[in-house]
Amino acid sequence: MSKRDYYDVLGVSRGASDDELKKAYRGRAKELHPDRNKDNPDAEAQFKEVNEAYDVLKDSQKRAAYDQFGHAAFEDGAGMGGGFRGGGQGPDFASAFADVFDDLFGDFVSGRRGGGGGRSRGSDLRYNLTIDLEDAFEGKQVTIKAPGSVTCEACSGTGAAGGAQPTTCPTCSGMGKVRAQQGFFTIERTCPTCGGRGTIIKNPCAVCNGAGTVQRERSLNVQIPKGVEDGTRIRLAGEGEPGARGGTPGDLYIFVSIKQHPLFKRDSSDLLCEIPVPFTTAALGGSIEVPTIDGGRTRVAVPAGSQSGKQLRLRNKGMPTLRGARTGDLYLEILVETPQNLTSKQKDLLKQFEAEGSGKQHPETEAFNKRAEGFWEDATSS
Repeated sequence: MSKRDYYDVLGVSRGASDDELKKAYRGRAKELHPDRNKDNPDAEAQFKEVNEAYDVLKDSQKRAAYDQFGHAAFEDGAGMGGGFRGGGQGPDFASAFADVFDDLFGDFVSGRRGGGGGRSRGSDLRYNLTIDLEDAFEGKQVTIKAPGSVTCEACSGTGAAGGAQPTTCPTCSGMGKVRAQQGFFTIERTCPTCGGRGTIIKNPCAVCNGAGTVQRERSLNVQIPKGVEDGTRIRLAGEGEPGARGGTPGDLYIFVSIKQHPLFKRDSSDLLCEIPVPFTTAALGGSIEVPTIDGGRTRVAVPAGSQSGKQLRLRNKGMPTLRGARTGDLYLEILVETPQNLTSKQKDLLKQFEAEGSGKQHPETEAFNKRAEGFWEDATSS
């Protein structure tokens, strides 16, 4: 079976630039990689064909020979002296495949996280803080006890006794990673000797045992801003875990939760308060005293004939907006309360009221009864 033209294999023209070749190769290698095409029995052969084509065309001398002699340039020692072996497994295959290896498998084998002279950024920490709704309304400074690691003072974070500097790892020569050949793959792994730091400590610090950090609880002051909402994240830069061997510390993220309030429900910057109202006040109208989130109280007028669910609005009595000048509103939702434990006289008065009533006093009841009668008539006729 004759070989396909290398340019056709990569899907580029003969005048393609090096960048165009590289881009085409990456796309085809990703598309045809056997791990991504387990149901395609031809994927492995096609994958090798793509690597073979790119291995020739990326090399200026091999490409010139191929453009002049075609595949014959690499057969029986012709043209290029037999320096290329078919099947894509020649000496240059690993370097060719390395261009796309990171894209296929990511940081696990690419070695991007290795090395760094032993210094690496510390981990970020999370602290869950629960506050009252009043604290979110007024803003507050709180002191938290944050457990975690701090830089060892005995070794200044180096991990070595007396503050001495770590030495270069002899296994990886300071790279923090080692390479292993598996078939036609060249895989980079974290150095087992230094754990990827690139350095080792010959005489560890007795206080931190070479870690460079010690466990200690810290007291931190945190400013809770006005209007903070449930789930808000507050970042304290540099208050996370210290970096290894004196590296940059991580950050501390405080996640705010707000307790359920016994009176108010929050909706963004607005507040809702359910207010029970005696049925006489709802029927005749009147005024009631209601609480506000700032601890105050105010009187509001209840219109005559108010029903359960009716809302009264108090402007600017809600929550302040975070990083804004606006203040939300307080909505009072009326819940008409039916009286209980009536005396005989009260019952008689209600019966008298009912006897003298009409549909005008209960328009919703009257409308519902008419709809129900129509429903029953339709059910009977059908």
